[in-house]
Formats: sequence, structure tokens, C-alpha cells
Amino acid sequence: MADRAVLVTGGSRGIGSAIVRAFADLGDRVAVHHRDSAERAAEIVAGLPGAGHTAVQADLADPEAVRRAVDQAAAALGGLDVLVNNAGIYFRHQIAEVSYQEWQAAWRDIIGVNLTGAANATWCAVQHMIAGGGGRIINVSSRGAFRGEPRHPAYGASKAGLNALGQSLARDLAPYGIAVATDMAATYLAGPEGDAIRAQSPFGRVAQPAEIAAAVAYLASSEAQWASGAILDLNGASYLRT
Repeated sequence: MADRAVLVTGGSRGIGSAIVRAFADLGDRVAVHHRDSAERAAEIVAGLPGAGHTAVQADLADPEAVRRAVDQAAAALGGLDVLVNNAGIYFRHQIAEVSYQEWQAAWRDIIGVNLTGAANATWCAVQHMIAGGGGRIINVSSRGAFRGEPRHPAYGASKAGLNALGQSLARDLAPYGIAVATDMAATYLAGPEGDAIRAQSPFGRVAQPAEIAAAVAYLASSEAQWASGAILDLNGASYLRT
């Protein structure tokens, strides 16, 4: 699996930085995407093992910025073998608490980054993957796609849409040797609601970034091609579904 060209969106913090590290530890060349954390992204790149890593910047709500970032990553890495759609935004907009204008803004901003931004990054990455003979696309989703997010409905909808996008593309891209899978993680939050969130799992905690990164690395491996279209649900038994 070593020496692949990997782009991780939202790679400058949290789960994204753990994913970046996991691929670099495998011997891959990684592009760390960020929106406005250039210094942090540069620090991460400088601390990675191996060589050939880079950082790219884009507001994922801007389609042309997305195209530039993906193309820059491919140019710096010598192609593109793996795209991890990890970046996402999340803020409260409970329907009875916000104005109509605030409601519209929340849906525009969250869908624009979490779903449309990921779709655009995928389109751009696929052009390079087809030219290179195949690849892997991993979407980092959320349990909110299935259990609902009453305080953050656009977030839940964006992740449900991301799941559907991944399954649609898994069928469409298989003839090109491109597999698409989704890794669903329990919400990772700190702050006043942290204790309540941790209590939702019988383990009494939320997912650690390294646990999610390990699953992403597996889904990007050659052994996981048959998982294309699958949704790997990592939620610490915080909810159960069949």
C-alpha cells in the first residue's frame, strides 16, 4: 500500500490530522487540505515521516477553489490515488430557535461544505484517478445520518446525502477501478455537552481520532476493494441499527 498519493480534506486538525498521520506512517505521500489554518497545516506536514508531503488550501464551498486545491495536490504528489472527504462544519440551528434567514444560511453553509464541497472534490479527484488507472474515495460521515440531528438538521441531512453519494458513485466508478466507501464515526465533541455525549456509549467515551484513522486506512487499502459501497459504522454501541 505504500507510496500512494493521498489527499485528506480538513487534514489540519482533529480526526483529519490523525488520518494524515496514519497514511504517512504507511509510507504514503499526503496532501493536507485546510481552509484557513496554513500555519497548522505546515506544522503537520513538517512533522510527518517520509517525504513528498504538501499542504493545499481551499474553502470547500467555492467550486473553483476546490478544483485548484485538488489539482495542486495531484501535481505536488505526482497523481492522486486516495481522496478522504473528511472536512465538515457543524453548528446549532434548531428550527424553533432560529429566524428564517438564519435557517437558510445554516442549510446553505453546511450543505455547501459537507455535501456539495465533498461532491466537487470527488469529481476533481476522479479525473486524476481515471487517468491513473484507479483509486479509492473514503467519505467520513456521521451517525447523525441515521439517528437524526434535531439541533443540527442540515448536518444530519448533509451526512445522509454523503452516504447516498458514496453508494451511487461506488456503482458508477467500479469499472474504472475506483472504490468508494464511507466511515461513520460517533460525534467527537468537547464542552458542556461532552459528558452527555460520552454517556451515550456503554464505553463511556467518544471515538478517538486514531480509531477512525485506522478504519479509513483500511478502507483505502487494496484488501478493501470489496467494501466499495459499504458504510462502516463506528459508534461505540451508542445506538444500534440493523
